[in-house]
Amino acid sequence: MNDILVMGHKNPDTDSICSSLIMANLVKKYGKDAKAVRLGNISKETEFVLNFLKIEAPELVEKVEEGQKLVLVDHNELAQSATGRENAKVLAVVDHHRIADFCTIEPLYYLAKPYGCTATILFEQYKALGIEINKEIGTLMLSAIVSDTLLLKSPTCTETDIKAVKELEDITGLKANEYGLEMLKAGTDLSTYSSQEVINLDAKEFCANDKKIVISQVNTADIEDVFSRKEELEFAMEKEISDKKLNLFMFVITDIINTNSKIIALGSDKELVEKAFDKKLDEFDSMLLEGVVSRKKQIAPQILEAAK
Repeated sequence: MNDILVMGHKNPDTDSICSSLIMANLVKKYGKDAKAVRLGNISKETEFVLNFLKIEAPELVEKVEEGQKLVLVDHNELAQSATGRENAKVLAVVDHHRIADFCTIEPLYYLAKPYGCTATILFEQYKALGIEINKEIGTLMLSAIVSDTLLLKSPTCTETDIKAVKELEDITGLKANEYGLEMLKAGTDLSTYSSQEVINLDAKEFCANDKKIVISQVNTADIEDVFSRKEELEFAMEKEISDKKLNLFMFVITDIINTNSKIIALGSDKELVEKAFDKKLDEFDSMLLEGVVSRKKQIAPQILEAAK
């Protein structure tokens, strides 16, 4: 328990994994024993990045011991963090999401900025502290930013993200559009995943007004290819609803080429989706959301507001 564990959220995406590795490296620069860990399986998109760099995935951790020292990246909400976190000691948080149900006994380092990616915040920190961004760290940063901003096309993308990518292209020698598109496409292959795995690849749990809500998202180049598995996906969603006593499970299929999303909504409070987007679910409990790609900015806030 001497190591400081650096972790992203459950069902980690590329930003969570890359930022954990980037932050662990930063902590080590200050002479602390730090280790990046993960709270779930690696996606094919993230696997592409790790294979490209020839580095191993962080160790899987499902539960942390009482008193364990933690650094959180890309999340702060308890439901999205490691089991046992409430009894651990959080030393620092670096995040780009809303702040919810978060409190500590002692002061901590907390850095949150409304950028498109946690790795962009870390990019700024490395520069501000005069710490070298080598090719490996730069590639992790570039990969995370491209992933979270969908090649800088997401509404969450900021000028800071764009400037960071330009600098990181120079550092890594990579062209973001070419490398990034190859990386994103690697993540759209869902053929080898079971329906249970698909709906949990990138699922986040939220609490609002005593309602438990899960919003899961997958990227694809063909929405209908994923939607063709609707029956088995719904079976898996119903099981999650029953097992976790959820009020709403929202599965979002996002087209990275045409920047649209199609959703499936199940649960006793699925009408929250209709309220949030002022649109009716069809007979298949689905809905097309044109121009919507960001869970953080275009989906979760609307659902949470509707749940108030």
